[in-house]
Amino acid sequence: MSAVPDGKKLVRSPSGLRMVPENGAFNSPFSLDEPQWVPDKECPKCMQCDTKFDFITRKHHCRRCGRCFCDKCCSQKVSLPRMCFVDPVRQCAECSLISQKEVEFYDKQLKVLTAGGTFGVKVGSSEKSETMVCRLSNNHRYLFLDGDSHFEVELSRISSMQVLTEGSTPGEKDICSYTSLLDNQISEGGSLRANGMVLQYMPPGSQNLQDLYMDTADDKRVSSAWLVAMHKAAKLLYESKDQ
Repeated sequence: MSAVPDGKKLVRSPSGLRMVPENGAFNSPFSLDEPQWVPDKECPKCMQCDTKFDFITRKHHCRRCGRCFCDKCCSQKVSLPRMCFVDPVRQCAECSLISQKEVEFYDKQLKVLTAGGTFGVKVGSSEKSETMVCRLSNNHRYLFLDGDSHFEVELSRISSMQVLTEGSTPGEKDICSYTSLLDNQISEGGSLRANGMVLQYMPPGSQNLQDLYMDTADDKRVSSAWLVAMHKAAKLLYESKDQ
């Protein structure tokens, strides 16, 4: 184990080298823990094709799910940023497809989120809207909102989210939890354009949920793209909580 700048350290695990925060409390909310590998004695054959292992047919563990496969069923090496691996790692066919989609999120949507978008923001029951730039913090743990004032929303404190599209209006029955987010038809080039978002979150020191309303402002193309990226981020957040 060796320390490197920016509060991260290089860790060698059975699965490969990982670059992780020195303090585990600062892990990205999108990150996943390494799985426990299925013990060798419990997998006499490939868990995909049932080929028996012997001196010629060796067993390999998928770095994402921890299950045991033959080389044919676990031959792809794919980047796995959610587990902070430095290099692409061996994954089964099912997991590699999931990881490839997540790589796109890390390469594209995260950059959009950290760059930010401009919105008209209302908090709670206030009718006053303030123009603010909303962006994801570099450690992915907070939404920073900056205008005449500044405040932060910790992602782990968000309980529900609704992405609004053209023609839709916010309402209690429409607010979606992480388990029932809007369909994937919301996209930059899709038929539905995202034009706002409603969040419910628990402010620090409070036992009551606070509502946060955001409407696209100024460059609506950039703001809409930010909302699409946030929609995809919320799905990953729910998956992280569920695993």
